[in-house]
Amino acid sequence: MKTKKVTFADIAAYTNFSKTTISRYFNNPDSLTLENQQKIAEALTALNYKENKVGRILASGKTEFVGVIIPNLYMHYYSEMLNQLLATYETYGYKFLVFAGNEKPNVERRYIEELLAYNIEGLITLSPTIPSKELAQYNVPVVGIEREDEYICSVSTDNYLGGVQAASLLQKSGCDILIHVNAHMPETTPASGRIRGFVDICREQDLAYELILTDLGNTFKENHERISALLSQLEEKYPHKKKGIFMPNDTHANVLLNILIRKYGRFPEDFCLVGFDNSPISEEAVIPTSTVGQQIPVIAGEAMKLLSSLMEERKKRKPAPLEAPIHRVVTPILIRRETTG
Repeated sequence: MKTKKVTFADIAAYTNFSKTTISRYFNNPDSLTLENQQKIAEALTALNYKENKVGRILASGKTEFVGVIIPNLYMHYYSEMLNQLLATYETYGYKFLVFAGNEKPNVERRYIEELLAYNIEGLITLSPTIPSKELAQYNVPVVGIEREDEYICSVSTDNYLGGVQAASLLQKSGCDILIHVNAHMPETTPASGRIRGFVDICREQDLAYELILTDLGNTFKENHERISALLSQLEEKYPHKKKGIFMPNDTHANVLLNILIRKYGRFPEDFCLVGFDNSPISEEAVIPTSTVGQQIPVIAGEAMKLLSSLMEERKKRKPAPLEAPIHRVVTPILIRRETTG
């Protein structure tokens, strides 16, 4: 037999509250006393109430949707971060609408307008394309992950420490020359800390090093071609030295690893390799790769915890304005595997 749908009127009759009070329980619970909230909660259990999500959205305007903007799904870091963000549904109950911006400002702005049209309650962005000052002007809480964050809240890795960890590991692995490959980026970008940490430890320890700032591309084909050319240059420049290479991320480290194995049939003894992220590809590679672990599940959890607190504050009758953006930093964990001996 079909079960009768429990209505607000049924709950009101059971509790002797008005339908207006029941509506406030769902849409503005902070306006009720804890005692009355408890009475209504017990009634929902007793009546086996099944919430009408569409009706609640129409009544309250609260969708429980969070927008996510990521640069792309090619980089393993972004795909794993998205996977971990989606996993927070069990904890916070928010659903996600995801767009890949591909580093095109006008495209990302159009995506954000689309998300706002869906009445998202908050936004998480991993893309560095749109300045934080512009993002802060949208009437929605915003949390950035690993991006410029002067005007918005954020969660990032201690990238400087990560750069120090990578250089120290390559030194301990007996490398003659330490090489860090990365992109040109402004100092306001958290990832620039990897460069500073690497260079500082090399200078402090008087280590031979080379910093290579270059564009490795945004597709596998571009990565393969440019990293292959870079490898040829390094082998020609340092023919009889043990080369310790610190790549900017695990995706690029894996491309270099595959190039070396295809060229030599093994991982050469005169190379050491460290990535950054600890995305699954570093452990699943044909030779598990040493990496500076960003603790992706922790970052995703902290980002949703922070965003959830911002969104819940806005639901109060008198929300307290944030005095300044909140920035949380997660300590990286160095993971030593087979590519550093």
